[in-house]
Amino acid sequence: MARKKQEETKKFNNPNVVGLRAEVLEQPITETLETNYMPYAMSVIVSRAIPEIDGFKPSHRKLLYTMLKMGLLTGGRTKSANIVGQTMKLNPHGDAAIYDTMVRLSAGYQALLTPFVDSKGNFGKVYSRDMACAAPRYTEAKLSAICAELFRDIDKDTVDFADNYDGSMKEPTLLPTAFPNVLVSSNLGIAVGMASQICGFNLAEVCDTTVAWLKDPEHDLFSTMPAPDFPTGGEIVYDRAQMESIYRTGRGSFKVRARWRFVEKENIIEIYEIPYTTTSEAIIDKVRELIAAGKIREINDMRDETDLSGLRLAIDLKRGVDPEKLMQKLFKLTPLMDSFPCNFNILVAGNPRVMGVGEILEEWTAWRLDCVRRRVWFELSKKKEKLHLLKGLAAILLDIDRAIEIIRGTELEADVVPNLMLGFGIDQVQAEFVAEIRLRNINREYILKRTAETEELERDIAELEATLNNRRKLKAIIIDELRQISKKYGEPRKTGIVYAGEIEEYSEEESVEDYPVTVFLSREGYFKKITAQSLRMSGEQKYKEGDELRVSFETTNRAELLILTDRQQMYKVRASDFEDGKASQLGVYLPTKLQMDEGESVIAMLLPGDYTRHLLLVFQNGKAARIELSAYETKTNRRKLVGAYSDKSPVVGVFPLTEELDIALTSSDGRVLIFNSAQLQPKTSRTTQGVNVMTLKAKRSVVKAERLSDTGITNPARYRVKNLPGAGAILKPDDTTEKQLSLLE
Repeated sequence: MARKKQEETKKFNNPNVVGLRAEVLEQPITETLETNYMPYAMSVIVSRAIPEIDGFKPSHRKLLYTMLKMGLLTGGRTKSANIVGQTMKLNPHGDAAIYDTMVRLSAGYQALLTPFVDSKGNFGKVYSRDMACAAPRYTEAKLSAICAELFRDIDKDTVDFADNYDGSMKEPTLLPTAFPNVLVSSNLGIAVGMASQICGFNLAEVCDTTVAWLKDPEHDLFSTMPAPDFPTGGEIVYDRAQMESIYRTGRGSFKVRARWRFVEKENIIEIYEIPYTTTSEAIIDKVRELIAAGKIREINDMRDETDLSGLRLAIDLKRGVDPEKLMQKLFKLTPLMDSFPCNFNILVAGNPRVMGVGEILEEWTAWRLDCVRRRVWFELSKKKEKLHLLKGLAAILLDIDRAIEIIRGTELEADVVPNLMLGFGIDQVQAEFVAEIRLRNINREYILKRTAETEELERDIAELEATLNNRRKLKAIIIDELRQISKKYGEPRKTGIVYAGEIEEYSEEESVEDYPVTVFLSREGYFKKITAQSLRMSGEQKYKEGDELRVSFETTNRAELLILTDRQQMYKVRASDFEDGKASQLGVYLPTKLQMDEGESVIAMLLPGDYTRHLLLVFQNGKAARIELSAYETKTNRRKLVGAYSDKSPVVGVFPLTEELDIALTSSDGRVLIFNSAQLQPKTSRTTQGVNVMTLKAKRSVVKAERLSDTGITNPARYRVKNLPGAGAILKPDDTTEKQLSLLE
């Protein structure tokens, strides 16, 4: 081997430096990676960048434990420089890195919903890039009150301890956090070949969710913990499917946007909360860049008016600017709306794992159960030791004088304990305890008081042993602690929730040309928009085989259209959202264009106009609902409206009421009923079940609803009813002539 290495060694002389001689050892790249790079990579992953199940990285844990040993949990604040210096006994990475860690954990910096450092002085702000913290010699700090829950019973063998880097003292490998801090505290870590980014959740919601999950592993997490929560507030643009994926896999992203209000008196927009992932300076820089590029012309000026009361960004508007539309534009073009990427990568027993919220709760519960079990075992051992000593003390109660006589009669001090052991039949530990009793305590009263504790200790030991062997009792301890923490430290959510389907995103089209068009909707959901000129030149409309026209009408390119589906959902679109088409084309498939749910189908399309008219819905169960179109008018320009109508029975007919109509209903047993829409009172609730129109026999239903003018009924008086509900009449053969196409079958 030595010869081989000598052969691989190349010697060379540097011609520019006399006498300089060096040796280069050739080594395969795989061997270099294995011996040099991999140990470094593993050290970064395991010992630096990735948080563990207690929610902390080693740097966090070393700092907080040092502050605990300094008495800063119950005592007053001390200079940050003092804390940094003491922490260097555990953390060898330098004072700057330690102070940066303290700043991020502090209440003043506002990076955590539940800060662990009670700070005094300038610690900077997470939402400001330029607002730097003061030097550690100027600031002061202590542990926050909630840190008592991080270190709960740490002196009762709840966690393992290990040597520090130079072996001079011990430090905990994990902190016995009494709540799932791994979900409460947001964390970002970049290791080698992997990273971790955990969003924070509300403390009270996490505790309540953990309690519910411990009681029922099938608990719906969203019912108690609907979304993450951020210390900077803002609003989460909520997409349930997207959030479910994050909760399930631990990966994904969601959008967070700023909160704002319009101050009409000053004609300004005031932004008072921004996304957690950006800064006020980044927002202002981007807005000024867009103004300089001519992409935003509605703003006179934007300035940072942040003060001691909190964040405030003021936008001066030009006269006549719509603040709602401007904010939609700013959300699209600036960091006022930003994405938060999630990667729940956590070290479990030294191995990095990407886990969903349910898995994290499962792992935390298993780890916390072990902490509580160790604590119970520690308390049990202490009580057993005390009971053992008291039983030895009780033994001399029978003859105190004899014990004194044995001690006085023993010549050598070393023989006192053996002689007491022989004299009273007790072991060495008990004898040592008896021998150490002071002379003033060798009286019957003292001994009786001490031995009276025996019965209480025996009861406590029995209870602790029962708890130790009962998983349900151990869980009950965790649940009780979580409830106390939630009640004592819980606070309301800071981050609001706005549903993605209720938001209309900004379109970069500066203006939309308005001109007459005719729109067509087929029964399978294909949509076409054809200009008047193209329609005059075109021939027959083309449809897929088996498809046919559902409805068509003339309108304009800027008109709004409402699309109703069989999933009780309504989509708001504009005709301008679609390209002009031709009669020879199939058109645009609406379920794909509007990103409808899987299996969702279009059942109607209508023009809302000024939302002053009504909409008539006929249901399969014989009921009909007349709904004011204003119920579908939204102040926020949302694209999708859920709960558009009642889900108690399928819809068989949809009729926009520009005027009162005669409607003919046909039941599955061949009966027909005709009524006028004026017989129904309008409702403002979208989800109204309507009123009974047609009385149906058991297992019968309405199968068709159509305008009377579209039917072939020649004698409508036979089927018309004056009072609702009615049973209708059997359809006569004379009235079964060929009918026109109905709006909806």
